[in-house]
Amino acid sequence: MVRLDDSHLRPFLDDGALEAIRPRVADAHEAVLQKTGAGSDMLGWRDLLLDPDDALLEDIESTAARLRRDADVLLCLGIGGSYLGARAVIDALTPYGTPRRPDTDPAASGMSAHPGQPPEIRFAGHHTSGAYLRQLLDDLDGKSVFVNVISKSGTTLETALAFRVVRAWMQDQFDDANDRILITTDSDQGALNALHRAHGFYKKYVIPDDVGGRFSVLTPVGLLPIAAAGIDIQSLFYGAVSACEDLTDADANHDALRYAALRALLLHDGYDIETLAVFEPKLEGIGRWWQQLFGESEGKEGTGLFPSVVQYTTDLHSLGQYMQEGQRTLIETFLMPEHTPNEINVPKTDDDVDGLNYVAGRSMDEVTDAAYNGTAQAHADGGVPNMTLRFDEIAPGPVGELLYFFEHAVAVSGYLLDVNPFNQPGVEAYKQEMYERLGR
Repeated sequence: MVRLDDSHLRPFLDDGALEAIRPRVADAHEAVLQKTGAGSDMLGWRDLLLDPDDALLEDIESTAARLRRDADVLLCLGIGGSYLGARAVIDALTPYGTPRRPDTDPAASGMSAHPGQPPEIRFAGHHTSGAYLRQLLDDLDGKSVFVNVISKSGTTLETALAFRVVRAWMQDQFDDANDRILITTDSDQGALNALHRAHGFYKKYVIPDDVGGRFSVLTPVGLLPIAAAGIDIQSLFYGAVSACEDLTDADANHDALRYAALRALLLHDGYDIETLAVFEPKLEGIGRWWQQLFGESEGKEGTGLFPSVVQYTTDLHSLGQYMQEGQRTLIETFLMPEHTPNEINVPKTDDDVDGLNYVAGRSMDEVTDAAYNGTAQAHADGGVPNMTLRFDEIAPGPVGELLYFFEHAVAVSGYLLDVNPFNQPGVEAYKQEMYERLGR
């Protein structure tokens, strides 16, 4: 369960402000539950949790098992919600360290050099850097590569360009190239379906029509790469189911709804920026996913908090001065797990030249906790309203709960701002200008 601590934020609110906004929060929450708000035809991300498709989960796990058997690398092509959710969960739930490299030549047999082990998950198609794509393909040479291209239309420029280049490379590398390509796309329409009908790719998964990209991490869009990485998608998915059921029966006092309410109140009071601060580097990807979720859902019609992400304590040595004494237009939300695995203690030395024996015997967790508490207090004293979201641990179930917490909160938050939280009309503006310059 995700828990909200607003003790460093309440002093910045007018007396009675939270109580006064509760009826509006309750109405916004009810609009999500009853599908009566703007964009309610895009609430499929709730429906899929209320009525889980266990057969689909099992099918994804079966496909992932083949990828773990046959692939050294799964190359995922997608942009925005087509990759951010998967990347966030994989970064959070897989070990630190250098990705494994094959010690034999798999190209000769078309099999993984390490069957049964999770393939390395790589991402492309989320920008237009030719240098990145060229060097990526050079690095993949000699490895057993599978490709998962993720796009509802199949014509999103960044992803479609990458797929055209990668598909040609796959044809040069593998006799069974089409049997190494998986698509995640619309049920019937779009360019990927046309290619699939023409070439008979290995597997197709469907992006539900009523689920937008930034809400799609718990569909095959995110679940297939996550399962291929060896992560327990059943626990991840059912963690989100638990959070969804909990919020279905909740009132305006629920922490997800209070989070939405507090953000709305501070925006009304003149704060423009929300910074999501993580101390565990594994969670930075969750922050990038959160940044898209809130930015694309709320940033329209001249409103919304600008979402940004920082990774402490690293960024305290670059942005710390601004956070402490810069313009007082930002709020801060700390994202903290209660428990972290693989703890390490600070050793004691006889000479104590570095002067650190005062923390000898303590865990790095204790040091992190002191840094967090000190930062939260110092920033509050410096005029930065801040709150903390705590969840149990960085494990599939709690991460699933966290994903749904943010999804429900942003839906309620959008309704509090009187915007449709499920569309993104502004995204099309740059595309129109870009396509014009390219002669489309």
